[in-house]
Amino acid sequence: MKPSLVGDIGGTNARFALWRDERLEAVRVLVTADFADPQLAIAHYLAEQGLAPGDIAALCLAVAGPVKGEHFRFTNNHWQFVRSELAAFLHLQPADLLVINDFTAMALGMTRLRPQERLEICPGVVEEDCPAVVIGPGTGLGVGTLLPLGGGHWRALPGEGGHVDLPIATPREAQLWQALHAQLGHVRAEDVLSGSGLLRLYRALCTVDGHSALLSSPAQVTAAALAGDALASSVLEQFCVWLGRAAGNCVLTLGARGGVYIVGGVVPRFADFFRSSGFARGFAEKGSMSRYLDGVPVWLVTAEYPGLEGAGVALQERT
Repeated sequence: MKPSLVGDIGGTNARFALWRDERLEAVRVLVTADFADPQLAIAHYLAEQGLAPGDIAALCLAVAGPVKGEHFRFTNNHWQFVRSELAAFLHLQPADLLVINDFTAMALGMTRLRPQERLEICPGVVEEDCPAVVIGPGTGLGVGTLLPLGGGHWRALPGEGGHVDLPIATPREAQLWQALHAQLGHVRAEDVLSGSGLLRLYRALCTVDGHSALLSSPAQVTAAALAGDALASSVLEQFCVWLGRAAGNCVLTLGARGGVYIVGGVVPRFADFFRSSGFARGFAEKGSMSRYLDGVPVWLVTAEYPGLEGAGVALQERT
């Protein structure tokens, strides 16, 4: 039996694996900047596994951006592809090439989490017949919705929730928004709630409070905050509060009492800080609807490859 190929491609990294017997094999992470297009990256991965393009039974690509039509252009990197050309390159029938939004895959990946692959942030009880929210800062901000269909089956709804307006709830946040607006014009949630957004927030806070911006990367901001630097700590705290506001808004919009999963590569780097931060306050501060958020569980996902797992689930659900 030929294996299938699954891929989870974000703005910075492309993760590939073989999918055989409902599990991942031979996971490999490639840097998107090292390849001109996904076709070359796939060919490189297959060659590393001793496989040719015609040696796979199907392909599911989870991609960062809205999925529609023949031509796909990635939101946060230089890659693009045409479905029919990619299928022909891999000797696949069109029906055997599945292209889904990366947070559709991420949402489906939540169905395969093991207990040790998530940390409790807000306690609560899952309402089994309700949607769950999957939200994650990475190169951008991804948002997905997981719907239970019964009988062990699931449906994930794609969307571009990372591009909604940044939620403002306090005069302090309005000041920071003004500094961001002066630089960006329209301010999306992703403009703050992402890796590059953390540095952008640091610079905005320095502008508002009259500090010199001495740090020059998101990693430096995180490291300084974890080392106890008061300025960097306040930046990271505001980041967590804003992520809480965005996640709470999703719960209200979707009726997502099935829980919230925080994913992506950013937050696990400061998991202990996050657990004690104002995230829960930002999550629940919804005025007259604050009680609605009571009992909605929130977890920080620490699984290594949930997007790849979800791409495999998508292949299973397709058949």
